[in-house]
Amino acid sequence: MQLTFEVKIDSRILYDYLLQHTYKSPSGLVGTLVGFVIFLGFLKFEYPIYLIASLVLIGYLPWTLYLKSKQQALTNPVFKNPILYELNDEGMVVRSGEEEVRVPWDSMYKAVSTGKSIILYTSKIHATIFPRKDLKDLTIPVIEMISTHMPPKKVNIRN
Repeated sequence: MQLTFEVKIDSRILYDYLLQHTYKSPSGLVGTLVGFVIFLGFLKFEYPIYLIASLVLIGYLPWTLYLKSKQQALTNPVFKNPILYELNDEGMVVRSGEEEVRVPWDSMYKAVSTGKSIILYTSKIHATIFPRKDLKDLTIPVIEMISTHMPPKKVNIRN
């Protein structure tokens, strides 16, 4: 079986990915948790500095991720043009401009999803993003292809 589709990565899709990636990591979770604990301290003691510190801790990360997604979408040449993907029984083929990269299924690290995308990690920090808006009718076949070729413990995709 072979699936071929084209995607366009914009700042909204990058922001969605960055939020998912960051808040699933220990540092993202700890930073947010500390922000909420400090906010609870503000509610109890009513010190304005607690409110300021909590807002900085809770709001800083999403804001910087938003700015980063805007910058990457504008400056990274890979995101300027559509990216062509092919999923087959051997793995994934990525074509962007004149470049072509083949990644076998056994090299895939994990697969996850957000409301806007299906994300296929090729390492702990490198990922391929399939925006659901670009997949359209291929969403279910792509999920099935990934689920068929990757071990179940590496796949956490919700439809």
